[in-house]
Amino acid sequence: MSARDFLDKIEPYFTKGGKFEKYFGLYEMVDTFIYTPADVTGGKTHIRDGNDLKRTMTFVVIATFFCVLMAMYNTGYQANHAMEAMGTKEISNWRGIFMSLLGYNPMNPLSNFVHGALYFFPIYIVTLAVGGIWEVLFATVRGHEVNEGFLVSSMLYTLIMPPDMPLWQVALGISFGIVIGKEVFGGTGKNFLNPALTGRAFLYFAYPASITGDSVWVAVDGYTAATPLGLAATGGLEAVHAANYTWVQSFLGFEPGCLGETSTLGILIGAAFLLYTRIASYRIMGGVFLGMVATSLLFNMIGSDTDPMFGIPWYWHLTMGGFAFGMVYMATDPVSAAMTDTGRWVYGALVGIMTVLIRVVNPAFPEGIMLAILFSNMFAPTIDYFVMQANIRRRIKRHA
Repeated sequence: MSARDFLDKIEPYFTKGGKFEKYFGLYEMVDTFIYTPADVTGGKTHIRDGNDLKRTMTFVVIATFFCVLMAMYNTGYQANHAMEAMGTKEISNWRGIFMSLLGYNPMNPLSNFVHGALYFFPIYIVTLAVGGIWEVLFATVRGHEVNEGFLVSSMLYTLIMPPDMPLWQVALGISFGIVIGKEVFGGTGKNFLNPALTGRAFLYFAYPASITGDSVWVAVDGYTAATPLGLAATGGLEAVHAANYTWVQSFLGFEPGCLGETSTLGILIGAAFLLYTRIASYRIMGGVFLGMVATSLLFNMIGSDTDPMFGIPWYWHLTMGGFAFGMVYMATDPVSAAMTDTGRWVYGALVGIMTVLIRVVNPAFPEGIMLAILFSNMFAPTIDYFVMQANIRRRIKRHA
């Protein structure tokens, strides 16, 4: 019996009047995940488009492919490099026992991938399991279908986590992001905040020691390594160069940081795919980039004798921290971002300006993209409102 035959056989138990009617959302989730839905429109007039919600979400997950690869490789590389520097060949945990079979050679790509995967997959599995439970629970209570939006949220949330984040905190953060950031407002399509960023913001303010500081970026106990952004906040580019970080190295992603945010190259490859498939808005990406460039150039011209962040050029802002990742994957969220074409430019520019403003003016919090996007999410409806009102006034004047 094929999977299709089995699903068809048990379908009456989950449809209206069946024994497990209230769990139809769970059945539908499994069915549509494996097969294309057979439902078609019933009316005569409708718009036909093959780019449905499932395909859109699938494309976003595909676009993170190079970020995932770099997350595993760079996390393993940083950990192996730390172990080599410390002269330690064993770690007193399950990862150390497993890695003793391959060794901790940072020049061995297989060792780096495997070691990094031992950090990436536990975080992703916990995120997927805990968040999936909340999605199914709310869908079951409401009698709704379980949509594919969570697949994107789970992947993006995982990629913005530090590699050594405690798993119970990972579960707590995704729970807050899904429940408070999305489900209480009605679920996918009705939330005004990005769920993944909402979960990360909760962890940042609730457990700052686990998500900030030098010790969280390299997944080895007893070893600390500051990120280029952290170094720039305290000593400017001189401190970054003194730590032997180059711009090319930062662009490629061979530096400490969150799992999937380090490689600007991998992120831009994903951006090209999203733009080619028209999943993400080039207006939002362009607005974020231009807002960042304009604001950083302005601070460069003003200068400061006390704040070294004033002198950071725009191309370093692009590669440091999570700016590129936020610009491509977070700011372009079609639900929480602006909807109008002009509004998307304004919304993107607001994100870029706020990011640099937070990084430069508040050096105690060098990473500003997360708060900038959440702040802009709240103003996206207002931006669209004023854009539409301006269009209405122009049309009234034109047809007066």
